[in-house]
Amino acid sequence: MRVNRPAGKYYSTDYLKKLCDLWDFRGSGVTNMHGSTGDIILLGTTTKQLEEVFWTLTHDMGQDLGGSGSNLRTPSDCLGQSRCEYACYGTNALVYFLTNEYQDELH
Repeated sequence: MRVNRPAGKYYSTDYLKKLCDLWDFRGSGVTNMHGSTGDIILLGTTTKQLEEVFWTLTHDMGQDLGGSGSNLRTPSDCLGQSRCEYACYGTNALVYFLTNEYQDELH
């Protein structure tokens, strides 16, 4: 399953620990961080575990889920103003806006 990564690819160690613990419990424990799609890839689980994973990600971890299949790939952004003193605008906010705008249009 694919899980959209946060803008700028900023993760807290707490988030990563919860994600790995969840996947050790509900899945195979094998992940691919930022694979060919740019998303977090969680490999290997059973169908009946999917709803449990979705619930934990959305309700307990505050992760936004949703996807667009092959119609729209996950946009990627640089670290922008959070790390670059020469950035002219908030790239994280722009990518968040564009992702929601185009995914809403697709759905």
